[in-house]
Amino acid sequence: MFNYIGKIVNKQNSEAMDILQEAAIFEEEKMSHMSMSDRVTASREAKRLILAINEIYKKTKDSQLMDTMKRLTEKKKKIEKRLKGRLTA
Repeated sequence: MFNYIGKIVNKQNSEAMDILQEAAIFEEEKMSHMSMSDRVTASREAKRLILAINEIYKKTKDSQLMDTMKRLTEKKKKIEKRLKGRLTA
């Protein structure tokens, strides 16, 4: 019985580590000279990562996860600002 529970916990931990590794890679990516479709894709990827990390954060309440979500949200906002373009009067 304990082996089965241990496998479930280890599977969740490995998924969490995978998500955090993806988030680290996403944070390091350069966002300059992106096409419009690349920006849309990057924005969706950021949203996916933020929501996945949020699910882990709900269970663990780890402050490092919150910091990661904040950094990803900041990057996502910059991408979306570029998507909307500049308003001209």
